[in-house]
Amino acid sequence: MSADTDTGVLLIHGLGGTQYDLGAMHKILRRAGVETHALTLPGHGAAPEDLIGVRAESWLDAVTAKYREVAGRHDTLHVMGMCLGGLLAVELCKRENHRKGRLVSLAAPVFIDGWSTPWYRGLRHLVYRIPGLADGMRVEEEEPYGLKNELVRSIVKAKFERGENFHYRWVPLSCVREVDRLRGWVMRGLDAIACPTLIMHAHEDELTSARSAHFLRDGIADSRLVLLDNSYHMICVDNDRDRVAAEVLRFMDRVAEASQPSRLQSLEGEDAQRLLSTYRESLRAGEFETLFPLFAENVVWTEEGDSPLSGVYRGKSALIDLFSRLMDYSRNTLRILEVGAPEPRGRAFAMPLRFQVQDGPGLQESGATHTLRLRANVITRVNSVADDPPRADALWRRLAAASGVEPEADAMDPQTLAIPAEELADAFEAAMIELRTLQQPPSAAVQIRLQAYEWQVRRGDAPPEAPTDADARAQVRHAAWRLLAGLPADQARRRYIALVRRLDADA
Repeated sequence: MSADTDTGVLLIHGLGGTQYDLGAMHKILRRAGVETHALTLPGHGAAPEDLIGVRAESWLDAVTAKYREVAGRHDTLHVMGMCLGGLLAVELCKRENHRKGRLVSLAAPVFIDGWSTPWYRGLRHLVYRIPGLADGMRVEEEEPYGLKNELVRSIVKAKFERGENFHYRWVPLSCVREVDRLRGWVMRGLDAIACPTLIMHAHEDELTSARSAHFLRDGIADSRLVLLDNSYHMICVDNDRDRVAAEVLRFMDRVAEASQPSRLQSLEGEDAQRLLSTYRESLRAGEFETLFPLFAENVVWTEEGDSPLSGVYRGKSALIDLFSRLMDYSRNTLRILEVGAPEPRGRAFAMPLRFQVQDGPGLQESGATHTLRLRANVITRVNSVADDPPRADALWRRLAAASGVEPEADAMDPQTLAIPAEELADAFEAAMIELRTLQQPPSAAVQIRLQAYEWQVRRGDAPPEAPTDADARAQVRHAAWRLLAGLPADQARRRYIALVRRLDADA
């Protein structure tokens, strides 16, 4: 057997999901020299109704058959599962007395007790007793979709609204009953698991609290627990996804094989074509989240024109704001229709594209050209120019106004301007309370602006740099705060009040 295939891993997805649940783990593991094997669990991959009547035994039988099929191909075989897949991975290793490799359990819901657990948490066992009732009851997939990252959450929401078959929008309650049966099996006999085990879970998992992870750690003798600080349930695609990948590779002794080419290396022709191809395919598929690894940390993206999107976005964190605006302004209707082949332009590459958005009752098409500068295996600059700038500017201004995402906060309404100075502090505090009572929470972009106004009121001008340990979201918020430098506190209060009033009027 060749050195490239002496190690394999069986990957098991979650309830209602697909390989998307595991994010880029397939690619990361293959790049590290691990051959990946996956299966589609019974009842998955088509329509939610297919889950009605599926038993937990069917899932376990399917993963057992796949495990036995691939075990003979490798000297070492690891088992890894996410959510429901994490439960199945644990039970599989227990029943098969797995010793040929290691076990990785990701966000396994041993207990369904997270902070956003749906209505069925306390009542489901009563419903189970009524024949046929659980088959007809739906458990809807709702925000935050297991995601703390606002951009990825917007992308997932858009995928759902487009009807993409990457994850079921709902599952029958009877399916949750089968998860409950599987949970019961998992809880018993954990001391029979002999293989080294890595357990990863988010502190803020909204579906299943960290109690599940501690239960597994306490029951499996040779186990290691890693708790994550900046994700919800879908840890393979959320803010901590890079750490999840790094911990998994380290646990599988694959760190060296996964190391990336030096950023100081020059970008050769074949590497450039590969990078441009990935950029093109990610745009064409509407998978903005897969674009981020392609950019340098200090990337500069210039959006030409005179629209709410126009401006210079500096750094990867600023791209979160740009892509969030694209999704918010278009109300998640943005769809890339075509991306042309890259054309060399001096030391850069130009890539034409056409897109479509919902504009009032109809669909509107437009085009642009992205000109990319590449260096050291990453994209360092992007310049985006519309094919017809005046028409494109007018389109995005209409979309922004119709979306309600970008109220004209800087243009004070007469009522806000008329607030006496001595009453302004109380009016500001009242607006903060009013914000929490809105029926529809503001978009990510508006939340960032409101936070910036509040910090300007309470702290004054922002420091020149964000904290060194700031994550992407914190860096975006700091950048928005810095834009207010020099703004007096009373003006920041009035802008905050005006923005909340506009949101309330649009609700």
